[in-house]
Amino acid sequence: MSLIQPRTLKGFRDYLPAVMIPREQMMQTARTVFRSFGFAPIDTPVLEYLEILSGKGSDETDRQIYRFQDNGGRDVGMRFDLTVPLARFAAQHIGTLGTPFKRYHIAPVWRGENPQAGRYREFVQCDFDTIGTTSVLADIEAVAVINQLLEAIGFDRFTISINNRTILSGLLDQHGLADKTVPVLRSLDKLTKIGREKTHEEMCRVAEISSEQADAVLALASCDGEAEEVLAQLPAITSGNATAAAGIERLTEIYRGALASGVPARRLKLDVSIARGLDYYTGVIFETTLDDLPEIGSICSGGRYDNLAGLYTKQHLPGIGASLGLDRLLAAMEQLNLLPDASTPAPVLIAYFDETHRDDYLKMAANLRLAGIGTEVYPEPKKLGAQLKYADSRGFTAAIVAGGNEWAESRCQVKTLATKQGADVAYTHDNPDALVAAVQAILQV
Repeated sequence: MSLIQPRTLKGFRDYLPAVMIPREQMMQTARTVFRSFGFAPIDTPVLEYLEILSGKGSDETDRQIYRFQDNGGRDVGMRFDLTVPLARFAAQHIGTLGTPFKRYHIAPVWRGENPQAGRYREFVQCDFDTIGTTSVLADIEAVAVINQLLEAIGFDRFTISINNRTILSGLLDQHGLADKTVPVLRSLDKLTKIGREKTHEEMCRVAEISSEQADAVLALASCDGEAEEVLAQLPAITSGNATAAAGIERLTEIYRGALASGVPARRLKLDVSIARGLDYYTGVIFETTLDDLPEIGSICSGGRYDNLAGLYTKQHLPGIGASLGLDRLLAAMEQLNLLPDASTPAPVLIAYFDETHRDDYLKMAANLRLAGIGTEVYPEPKKLGAQLKYADSRGFTAAIVAGGNEWAESRCQVKTLATKQGADVAYTHDNPDALVAAVQAILQV
């Protein structure tokens, strides 16, 4: 029988330990931040009835849904994001959960899109949302969560761009384009990718609006400057339209509330050109980019969607939330050389040096683990050089060596692998404190 060639599908990837370890750490960091704001975990099925998913994002996302008929002949699809399943979830369970309901969800999603740098057809999203309130405090909190989340992961230089779709809705209404909102927003969402001229051309062609109307939309999108400057320009651009004025007031509250929440002004940008490609957004929207790698695109996006759950229930369930693109951020960290050079989650290796002391090595490892220190015992009594070479290749921080003489004298050697320096430390199974302290000192450096 011929061998099957091992290969992955286009747009999918394997994660080796050197990448999977920081990936899991990022997930745990996200959980910690979400929980600190009071968000509770939920989970939903990978598969949904196709009617739940289709028509909820955009024509493009509809084309990207992995869909098929299951064994029962039902039309089903794999979730393309975590927000649409949340709307269905809330419609089913909000009577039990009550409002406001704050949830986070960390799980894979699938889109049959064209793969590119940092974008795959299977990827993990880290979502947080508040359901059941239109309060501006929920909008402000979303900005604060994004800021704290990226800080906790280890980033300092990033920009949270904020807009309010209501401003554009008021402008469109003012120019008689209220019924053209969806195609105009989809065209505007491409502004940074294809430029002003091509965006203008697409608006006229796809949305079927006049050149003057497209100019008015792009004039709004071109509004730029410091946050207070943008806020000062917007009333004149929108000619005092009541809907736009309400949107400007809301955007002002969000910006100033974010500052009060501790988000640095240098990380906030009011950008009225961003539209977000998904049709379900109704108010504030966010896009977050890395200052040192803006070309990778938004790594944390979201916004307010006040009508999405209305597709499944008559109860009004407004929502606000955002999603961290974990795998895109991970790809960015790889490009920026920010991932730790380690392929083991345990920082300490105990060398298996003397076969007659096998159980002693196991007891030593157990003592270190009881102290909260991840520890691996080398599985074979090979030469010490081979074991230390293994420790270096896996990225261990420290190695512990104890042979017959050390065991007889109730001591061991603790080696810092980065510097190749070692020190003798007292050790017995009944009193491991000195060893624990020595290892902890190395790990904290």
